[in-house]
Amino acid sequence: MNVFNVIPRGCGLVVLGAMALLAVMPAPAPAQDAMQARLATYRERVARLEDADAVENLQATFGFYFDKGLWEDAADLFAKAGSFEYGLSGVYIGQDRIRRAMLLHGPQGLARGYLNNHMMLQPVITVAQDGRTAAGRWQGPVMLSEPGASGIWGVGIYENEYVKEGGVWKISRFHFYPTAFTDYDRGWARSMLPMKGPSAIFPPDKPSTRVSGDAGQLHSAVQLRASGDRAAAHQSSAGR
Repeated sequence: MNVFNVIPRGCGLVVLGAMALLAVMPAPAPAQDAMQARLATYRERVARLEDADAVENLQATFGFYFDKGLWEDAADLFAKAGSFEYGLSGVYIGQDRIRRAMLLHGPQGLARGYLNNHMMLQPVITVAQDGRTAAGRWQGPVMLSEPGASGIWGVGIYENEYVKEGGVWKISRFHFYPTAFTDYDRGWARSMLPMKGPSAIFPPDKPSTRVSGDAGQLHSAVQLRASGDRAAAHQSSAGR
């Protein structure tokens, strides 16, 4: 797969205008052949840039629906055989299964007092040469809350794949790797929240693809807790 750098919006029109101008200018046969080759390269590049832009918009649309608990709309953005995997909860396959799995994150539309913010930042998008598949990596800060419970901070990485179905980009594989979750009031240095496992109410179609990664996450969280304990001890000593 090739990586295409995203250029500022509107620049594609400038490139297309230059292509049209070159196409009508008379030139010797060898130069004409070279020019046509360049035009073909520009057309391909513009197409890939448009694909990358479409994938970025697709992911942003998913993020809006997911934050608001609009599970029906979010599931419609997946390919027919698409998969959804959140942390260590397992893999759900197909739009209907994905739609039901999202209900594990809260009621449809989110009830009063719920917060389900999953920001998707710093995209790195790779579009295949044939323009039919793509991959995207995103940073994912998380803010969660529900009535009667303490808020939760989280952070992780999205490693997603996309496919073009009927000329429309769809999510073929959604995978969120949480790095850590912590209690909002206690903070990162004093709180370590465990990763949720598979649901007993609605079991996944397949187990999590990377269970071993949890050991590294646990190790990092323990280090954070130890650092917090040491900092508290230092503050206590300083106050004596």
